[in-house]
Amino acid sequence: MAYTIGVPRERKAGENLVALIPEVVARLVKKGASVLVERGAGDNAFYTDEDFEAAGAQVVSREEAFGADVVVKVQPPNDEEISLLREGGVLIGFLSPLDNPDISVRIAARKVTALSMELVPRISRAQKMDALSALSSIGGYRAVLIAAEALPKFFPLLSTAAGTVRPANVLVLGAGVAGLQAIATAKRLGSRVSAYDIRDVVAEEVQSLGASFVELELKTGSMQDEGGYAKALVEEKAARQTELLVPFIGKSDVVIATALIPGRRAPTLITEEAVREMHAGSVIVDMAAPNGGNCELTVPGETVVRHGVKIFGVMNLTAGMPVHASQLYSRTLLAVLEDFTDENGFTVKFEDEVFAGSCVTHDGEIVHERVKSLLQTA
Repeated sequence: MAYTIGVPRERKAGENLVALIPEVVARLVKKGASVLVERGAGDNAFYTDEDFEAAGAQVVSREEAFGADVVVKVQPPNDEEISLLREGGVLIGFLSPLDNPDISVRIAARKVTALSMELVPRISRAQKMDALSALSSIGGYRAVLIAAEALPKFFPLLSTAAGTVRPANVLVLGAGVAGLQAIATAKRLGSRVSAYDIRDVVAEEVQSLGASFVELELKTGSMQDEGGYAKALVEEKAARQTELLVPFIGKSDVVIATALIPGRRAPTLITEEAVREMHAGSVIVDMAAPNGGNCELTVPGETVVRHGVKIFGVMNLTAGMPVHASQLYSRTLLAVLEDFTDENGFTVKFEDEVFAGSCVTHDGEIVHERVKSLLQTA
């Protein structure tokens, strides 16, 4: 008998993605899985129920989708959704276990084996499963488009009969996947781009995209952890960093802020003093808003004007591009399912470093050491 994969409709306000798209469903059905898609699950991503049925899925009720052997989601489940999960089943998706560790307790109570896509290790073998990177690229792209629309200036250099228009100055804070995509997009639009990252090792990547790398007189040592993320600065150096960034921020027309450290509040990089130094009409797009923001004036989920500067506290940029976002996310889930399922269903593989690194709960217990530590601290 084929094992079942459930694809519920995302109910969180503003979320438009669907966990699996018809193309991926067809591949899973071919491998022997029975895919149960909640009615209307793909509507906001422009995939119809008929598309899923043509791919071999069964369109079912919400309860049936959550009752599958393996449930795949985009957003973390709420309490009602957790109660619908089959006891002893499997849940795969973004679970926010580092930002909201309490959710792991509730999932464990259902004796569900839960894999969190945020925790997939950043190793070569797991690149195809790296959902964070896939979606961060979309976020960086859209952040620049938002800024370009809001800025009361052209991005590119223009030579006209009425005179020359200078290009906009764009500063990108954080040169991870989102930051690098923001740099590339801003360059394509013709702006003059500079970027800052606490990790000097990314300077070459920044420069390869045609941007200049901002170097501060700040001794930081090695600021990259084993997962490729930036480490947090000690308080004294963090304050010095924001002080040194003020003149670079002040001369920028646009600042795209992308700096995040998993499981921590976003580091403050843009002080009120820095905002005051910017010209009226300038724009800040704060991609770190879900974790508090890189700008101390950011209001998560809102757009505010402070000292003449428009500050976007963006929360879910990928939801605005649901077709390709769903496509990319779906493929990372496919890679996970291909590694940890066979014709008989899901296989628990704690000896596998990808499984061990991303598994949060199993058999009624929280098994991820960092999540356990956060709960103990709380």
